[in-house]
Amino acid sequence: MTPPTITQLLVAWNQGDQSALEQLTPLVYRELHRLAHGYLAGERQGHVLQTTALVNEAFVRLIDWKQVEWQDRAHFFGVSATLMRHILVQFAREQQAHKRGGGQAIQVSLSEAANVGGQQNPDLVALDDALTALEKLDARQSRLVELRFFGGLSLEEAAEVIQVSLSTVRRDWRMAQAWLQQELSAAK
Repeated sequence: MTPPTITQLLVAWNQGDQSALEQLTPLVYRELHRLAHGYLAGERQGHVLQTTALVNEAFVRLIDWKQVEWQDRAHFFGVSATLMRHILVQFAREQQAHKRGGGQAIQVSLSEAANVGGQQNPDLVALDDALTALEKLDARQSRLVELRFFGGLSLEEAAEVIQVSLSTVRRDWRMAQAWLQQELSAAK
């Protein structure tokens, strides 16, 4: 008998099966750790927020969301990307508030963000503000950047989450990069 998939475990957990959560936890935790590590790997030396802390915070928040009806693996990791974005941006805002002369954040280049996992020292607050503005213009493109940058998803994984073709995701990614590059450059 083959072990249940993440989707099957999410559905079972959604239906109240606590043993499904016990089976799901190590599978999901590993995947969240991979995503968080990919994002935080590009952070500056001495960065306070560590991969495990980000994963723990995201996982605790995810398992507390009783009202969410998990549809499948893609849905779960899409929500995880959004949650990691909020955690990282909240952390960045708190760090800026604690700095003397706050707001001295390092700028992000979206062309560099194409290597989502390798981005160095992004100004998460500026990126979050730009994504909020992009969402008003094109919610799907904003979601795609969030999935790639904050969730560490590949184009293929993002296409699965958004439920569009890979060619549509590629086109949206190019357009979102160009728009955000212009927006972030203007904010300097």
